Amino acid sequence: MDTNVKTKSKIDAPQQFRDMAEKGATESKKAFETMSAASSEAADVMKNCYSTAVKGAQDYNNKFIEFTHANTNAAFDFAHRISGVKSPSEFIELSTEHARQQVETLTNQTKELTALAQRVTLATAEPLKTGITKAFNSAA
Repeated sequence: MDTNVKTKSKIDAPQQFRDMAEKGATESKKAFETMSAASSEAADVMKNCYSTAVKGAQDYNNKFIEFTHANTNAAFDFAHRISGVKSPSEFIELSTEHARQQVETLTNQTKELTALAQRVTLATAEPLKTGITKAFNSAA
């Protein structure tokens, strides 16, 4: 009976190794699929954030061009108005008015561009942070 138990355990040992190997392979496959899904989800999040960033950059550039156009027109208008000046006091009055208007305009334009840049940054960074975290937390 003692030899029979030894023989049976020798026969069972390869089966146990096969079972362990199959279990390890199944767990590895599951882990690979989970990581693959998480990587795919993270790639989608990055693609969406990149699209948002590109759209935001386009909006920012369009606004910047709009402001440049307005400032150029203001400069030409000032040059045209100053060319008809008849006295030094009129020159100083026009120059002061133009400078005041330009400072006010540039201040408002800067505020608007800053707000636009902040919105784009938040619209890009927050979904990226939460999406990547979510994707890899689900993989863990």
